[in-house]
Amino acid sequence: MTPVAPAPSTSVTAPERARLHQAAQAFEAIFVRTLLASARASAFGDDAAGGDQARETFTALRDERFADIAAQTGAFGLARQVEAQLAVGTPAPADKRP
Repeated sequence: MTPVAPAPSTSVTAPERARLHQAAQAFEAIFVRTLLASARASAFGDDAAGGDQARETFTALRDERFADIAAQTGAFGLARQVEAQLAVGTPAPADKRP
């Protein structure tokens, strides 16, 4: 799949483009957290389903951290695709330009 290159434009500033990048990463993190929570909720025969509060809190925090790392590293690539679609016509931030 060929990445979508945003067209140059002067209507959006580089800081706005950087915020778009952060928002796309945050969206991916939320998506991954939801995916993990759904997968965990559907675990059949899992003894942790009736687990104590501390275990549930630890699991939620672990999933949240994993989702944040996955989004920051681009492991799933969702943020990159969302950003590319929303960035059409916006300039790339200075640190992202080739």
